[in-house]
Amino acid sequence: MPKPNRKDSILDAALACITEVGADATTIEMIRERSGASIGSLYHHFGNKERILASLYFEGLRRYAERLDANLAAAAQATECISALVTSYIDWVVENPDWARFILHSRGRIEAGEMGEQLKTSNREHYVRLQTRLQTYREQGCFRDVPPECFASIIIGPAHDMARNWLAGRLSKNLVEYRDMLAETAWLAVRATPDQQPQ
Repeated sequence: MPKPNRKDSILDAALACITEVGADATTIEMIRERSGASIGSLYHHFGNKERILASLYFEGLRRYAERLDANLAAAAQATECISALVTSYIDWVVENPDWARFILHSRGRIEAGEMGEQLKTSNREHYVRLQTRLQTYREQGCFRDVPPECFASIIIGPAHDMARNWLAGRLSKNLVEYRDMLAETAWLAVRATPDQQPQ
């Protein structure tokens, strides 16, 4: 396994500190001490605490998107694409609970910060990639007529809500036990019924 670089070590340390004491209570000094980086290295790579938090947020999104893109690329049918949207999210959350918790609780903070525009751009690009991937199936009539602004929420909304409850310790079972059911439910919610499909 490759040795993490200094930047990754700083982000790992930041996540560990945030998990223990929260983002507000985490300080540059705590991150520096935990990562073993010099204060100069911290400022060289990030500049300030808010940029460390934003970078941690973006890196988590990048790793999740990398998994999702690979699973979507392997999907050969509309139902497999919808399943990949749900299962990729659930699997990433289960494997990275601390990172997922940070991302779920920090979106408003990042949007309001100096990298907020970058986040909006990143989200738009992600949305366009998903729409492009699903366009062929949409043209084939695989999906029911759902307003575009509702489509993603219908698919990922239940999984997102379940993930929040699991991360907060409100579920008696592991989140992964619900993944297939949630994937199937998402497909049933957006698939076109035979009478809705083009003749």
